[in-house]
Amino acid sequence: MPVAPKNPQIIDIPVVHDKRGNLCVVEGNSAIPFNIKRVFYLCDIPGGSKRGGHAHKKLQQFIIAVNGSFEVSVQGKDFKETYVLNRSNFGLYVPSKHWCQLKNFSSGAVCLVLASEHYDESDYIRNFKEFKNAYI
Repeated sequence: MPVAPKNPQIIDIPVVHDKRGNLCVVEGNSAIPFNIKRVFYLCDIPGGSKRGGHAHKKLQQFIIAVNGSFEVSVQGKDFKETYVLNRSNFGLYVPSKHWCQLKNFSSGAVCLVLASEHYDESDYIRNFKEFKNAYI
């Protein structure tokens, strides 16, 4: 398993190329720096909608645009960046203690999220001011 980077970063997903279509593989956590405990996806997102808008105390995420495109804005201590995810063969690693918001979804976009922890409401920080006071 790779060492977890301190800040968010784009990570390539291994691809098996085939004339019938490509196969993108996240297996045995070879591409991402945590064990996967939860998988969810966002789809049928209305135009203009924003998702996320929170941080996690412990949970780490790996975000993939499996279809279409969207932007991910991430902020942490000494870090602020916006990424455009638009290919299924790379994803964005987001460590804990980083505020994350997804926006500008294209029509038909599907966002797949691999998470390091099971859902736990107490792990969420949903108030940006509280997040800034704790981590920035």
